[in-house]
Amino acid sequence: MIMKSKSLLRTVPLFFAVVTSSDIRAQQSSQSVKAVQIIGLPAVKENTKGTLIVENGNLRFAHGKGISDISTSSIQDIVTGTDSQKAVGKTVGTISMAAPYGGGRFLSLFRKKIDTLTVEYLDADGAFHGVIFRMPSGKADAIQMELIAQGAHTTLTSEHAETAKPATGSSPKEQTQ
Repeated sequence: MIMKSKSLLRTVPLFFAVVTSSDIRAQQSSQSVKAVQIIGLPAVKENTKGTLIVENGNLRFAHGKGISDISTSSIQDIVTGTDSQKAVGKTVGTISMAAPYGGGRFLSLFRKKIDTLTVEYLDADGAFHGVIFRMPSGKADAIQMELIAQGAHTTLTSEHAETAKPATGSSPKEQTQ
C-alpha cells in the first residue's frame, strides 16, 4: 500500500507538469499558413510566396530571402475577403488558347477559391502602410481572429457585419419608398 501511494505521489506532479507545458505551447504557437504577399511589404517583391504566422504579438511573413514582421499593436485595420483565380494558368493556359473553335477558353471556366487578407498598419515612424496577402480558402478569418486576440485593431469584425443595422431611425417601410 505504501509503494502504491509513493508511486502516485510521483506521478501526479509529473501529470500536471505535462498538462501545464502543453497549455503554454498551445497559447504561444499559431497555425502557419502558406500565403502569397501580393503587394505592400517593404523590401519584399510582389507575388512572393511564403508562410504567414501570428506569434508573440507579431504578424510574421517568412519567405525565401528573409522574414518581415508587423507588430499587432500597430495594425489599424484588417479586412478579409474571398475571391477566385484560374485553376489552369501560366504556360498551359497560354498554349490552350490556340485550341481550335475556342476550346482553350473552356479551361478558363475552371476556378479555385482563395481568401485575401488586407492589413493596414503604421510603421515605426508612424507612416501608414497596407499589405495584401492571398491564401487558401478558409484561412483568412482564423488569422484575423488571432490578430485581434493579440491586440490588432479592426473597424468591423465578421460578427458585427452580420448584425449591423442601418444607422437611421426610420422604419423599413420608409426606406423602400
